[in-house]
Amino acid sequence: MNLRRDVFQAIADPTRRSILMLVAAQSMTAGAIASNFDTARPTVSKHLQILTECELLKSEQNGREIIYHLNPVKMKEIADFIEPFRKMWDEKFNKLESVMKAYQNREA
Repeated sequence: MNLRRDVFQAIADPTRRSILMLVAAQSMTAGAIASNFDTARPTVSKHLQILTECELLKSEQNGREIIYHLNPVKMKEIADFIEPFRKMWDEKFNKLESVMKAYQNREA
């Protein structure tokens, strides 16, 4: 049975978010990525597999090494999905800030 991985479950993991941040700055091999963590290399490889299955990372065979690149198209899809929620919360916080300022001015 082939289950499709959920991209939001993938980015919920702090190690995978750290991997995305590393690879966003520079394409890297699995070994270079693993050297940034205090976990076993197979553990990092599993994280890379999940990120690749979710299409957040792309892999490219370069001789014996695999180079991992960030997939900006998929990252944009996630950002586009989250944007309406960000806007909604910005509006709510701005309203709260206005209420708090009005309350503070009444107290002064």
